[in-house]
Amino acid sequence: MYRPILGTLGYILSPDGNNTLLVHRTARSDDHHLGKYNGLGGKLEPGEDVYSCLVREIREEAGIVVTEAVLRGTVNWPGFGPDGQDWLGFIFLVTGFTGEPSSRNEEGDLAWHPVDSLLSLPMWEGDRYFIPLVFDGDPRIFHGHMPYENGRPLSWSYSRM
Repeated sequence: MYRPILGTLGYILSPDGNNTLLVHRTARSDDHHLGKYNGLGGKLEPGEDVYSCLVREIREEAGIVVTEAVLRGTVNWPGFGPDGQDWLGFIFLVTGFTGEPSSRNEEGDLAWHPVDSLLSLPMWEGDRYFIPLVFDGDPRIFHGHMPYENGRPLSWSYSRM
């Protein structure tokens, strides 16, 4: 039976639109994401919709309040978790927020990175497939499928609506 973990992932744009806030996951040696750069987000909690989850996670992880965000896509990641758990992620582009982002959280350092050089950072191999779709300006939402095995993507496909 397919029962994925539901999560959100947000890429926060700087006010000038040239940079995005990422966490460098270096704080915990047992972190499945250790050493990788990632957007901010996490697991959906009972009684929460995906947008509320995004807002809560970004407040908890960066200390800022989301005021504007757009759903850019979804990705189905069968086998992605450390023990082969399936994930279904809702990917957002955050275009408005209030507050000043923290420089660190319990997962690692937070810093702004140029959007046009994101793919040069250490990240999940699979992120390289969908990140361009987050920032490409196409107003259509993408829906991706990326099965994982042993921490590596096996394939990537997507459609747009």
